[in-house]
Amino acid sequence: MSNDVYARLGVTKLINAAGTYTAIGGSRMSSQTLAAMAEAAEHYVNIRELQSAVHQKIAEITRNEAAYVSNGAACGLALCAAAAISRLKQKSFELLSRDEVESCEIAILRAHRNPYDWALQFTGATLNEIGYPNIIQIPDKARLIEEIGPNTAAIYFAYGPAGGWLPDGAPSFEIVAQVAKEKGIPLIVDAAAQVPPKSNLWEITRKGATVALFSGGKDLCGPQASGLLVGEKDFLQSVTDIGFPNYGIGRLFKVGREELIGLLSAIEQYLAHDEDLRATQAEADVERICTGLRGSNIVQASRAFPNEASQPIARIRLEPLTMSVDVLQKRLLESEPSIFAGVERGALYVNPMTLSGDEVDIVLSALQSLDSGTL
Repeated sequence: MSNDVYARLGVTKLINAAGTYTAIGGSRMSSQTLAAMAEAAEHYVNIRELQSAVHQKIAEITRNEAAYVSNGAACGLALCAAAAISRLKQKSFELLSRDEVESCEIAILRAHRNPYDWALQFTGATLNEIGYPNIIQIPDKARLIEEIGPNTAAIYFAYGPAGGWLPDGAPSFEIVAQVAKEKGIPLIVDAAAQVPPKSNLWEITRKGATVALFSGGKDLCGPQASGLLVGEKDFLQSVTDIGFPNYGIGRLFKVGREELIGLLSAIEQYLAHDEDLRATQAEADVERICTGLRGSNIVQASRAFPNEASQPIARIRLEPLTMSVDVLQKRLLESEPSIFAGVERGALYVNPMTLSGDEVDIVLSALQSLDSGTL
């Protein structure tokens, strides 16, 4: 019998050349993080005591008032929405009636609507959409203030520059932060994929976010089922009062001792690594693949920046010359080993941030094989 768990299950392993997409596994944990999780699994502890210690340590090393580990950034959004509603109604969330919850609104810029904001509606709150997803009539400060009413529990803001996965049409983060502060309502900032740079772990809250949320399983390279919330102490205490292991809505979002210790370990390593060196290595990988494909009859390779999540990491844009982009993606998936590359705006993209060891050469070799007809 094979020692490979995926082979035993008949599941195809992938080389991830797309980026930190959750649907294909996000990122790899380091041996140090895996060892920390294994150690955590060997012993019983009081979960509330462990949460308190881990949250305090993460807050300290990320330069924030407080922190909270959720079982994913989307679950963190749901907890933040529940906390905001509870604070607005000045009542424990589990004691609120459906009518009381449904009367609450989360203000959101229409340019920031995305599949993840469903988590905000999970609580029962209504989304108040502001503006348009284009540059016509971008809401100014006066318009935002006008949209904030007595039933507004919080403002949601998706962090990242327009032109990546976000369309134009949103006012600046600074303007939204000013409005939230003047109106005295929480500003919930979704920054799930917005590391690197690592400074976002403290700069977003420093600039005015009540709470900023990050995926634990993307570039932080923590457990896939983990998310990080950092921000104001009072607000995150409200999240803590609702979240696991309490009963009520938070009970759905269990976080084990393994995830708590694993994410702490991953963050400690992330803060210690050389960000500039990593960006330089990515540039070298991009140059290697582009040079190796110069003169190709199958694809035209060029450097693209930033990457799909608007992170400051270079990637390779592959424009197919003799086949559709979907066929090109399929050919790579059918190669041995199977390679998953991202499709975006009519081109295939290779992101070096999730490639390790000899995988850059494997991807280049597969693409070169398309030219020779051996793939």
